[in-house]
Amino acid sequence: MLDDRKKKVLQAIVEEYINTAEPVSSNALTKNYGLNCSSATIRNEMAELEKSGYLDKTHTSSGRIPSEKGYRYYVDELVNDKDISLEEIKYISDKLETKVNEIEDLTKIAANTISEVTHYTTVSIGPRTTSQIIEEIKFVLLGSRMMMAVILTDTGMVKETIIKFDEDITEKQVQTINYMFNKKLRGEPLETIDRPLEDYLYDEMTYSVNVVKPIIEQIKKVLEEDKIYLEGANKSFELPEFNSLEVAKNFVNILDTKELVADMLNTGFAEDIKVYIGDENEQEQLKDFSVVTFKHKVNGKDLGTIGIIGPKRMDYSKVISVMKYINKKLNQNDKK
Repeated sequence: MLDDRKKKVLQAIVEEYINTAEPVSSNALTKNYGLNCSSATIRNEMAELEKSGYLDKTHTSSGRIPSEKGYRYYVDELVNDKDISLEEIKYISDKLETKVNEIEDLTKIAANTISEVTHYTTVSIGPRTTSQIIEEIKFVLLGSRMMMAVILTDTGMVKETIIKFDEDITEKQVQTINYMFNKKLRGEPLETIDRPLEDYLYDEMTYSVNVVKPIIEQIKKVLEEDKIYLEGANKSFELPEFNSLEVAKNFVNILDTKELVADMLNTGFAEDIKVYIGDENEQEQLKDFSVVTFKHKVNGKDLGTIGIIGPKRMDYSKVISVMKYINKKLNQNDKK
């Protein structure tokens, strides 16, 4: 347990290092943070914090930088979650007033806004589809062997896919398929589409299983796809950490690996903001980075997950403040 003075020194070091990306000296703390104690006292406190594992000492400087343990303590105990200016509040409010037709668009707007305000890379993924309720399935004939399926859910999500057949189908058959699928599935979770094929078939249907089977397979395929949206990837390369070719290449590989990003965003199911620092990340490729994720809901509706990827020297205060304010605004807007 840290006493009040050690907490103030650690907080000052973390925030100074976030601002400057340079190892922090006792003189910098005395000059910039008004800790009301001498440089000698601050040096002693820094030595104690280093001994306890909260700070690391670099080889090239007498200053200290936060360790992963130090960052974790800062995030859990010291972070200011109201670190957001009036200009940023107005910018966020204006962006979130944008009218959207689909819930996925709202997630993309929120992710873009976070990236613009924090200057970090954001990734987002739409809401989990399996628990959403089907409001309607619409089939439209596009040709003698081609049909479009449109699925609308209770969250406002719209999924479209094209289905191709090995035999001709007629408009009358499409009408029957519309009736059959809506009768079976309207008001049910999307995951019920995975039921056995025979559940969809009527004895009186005059066309073969070759018509119904590709419909189910293609719908399941499009529902299982994770649409991942990326915002502000170029911003990260302006940070000093990315001067390292190894770090930069690793970062590019992370963003190019869809499965890794999806796993990162789908870690856990809590609605709270989650912060993973360095080795706390499950994937080895993320050990050099910090990840902040937020699975956000508006009045019980799942809007998906937004994640921020950046160096361990991330401005956690800014990131968490922006995420909390955006969530607050989304809930306010939904009640209007």
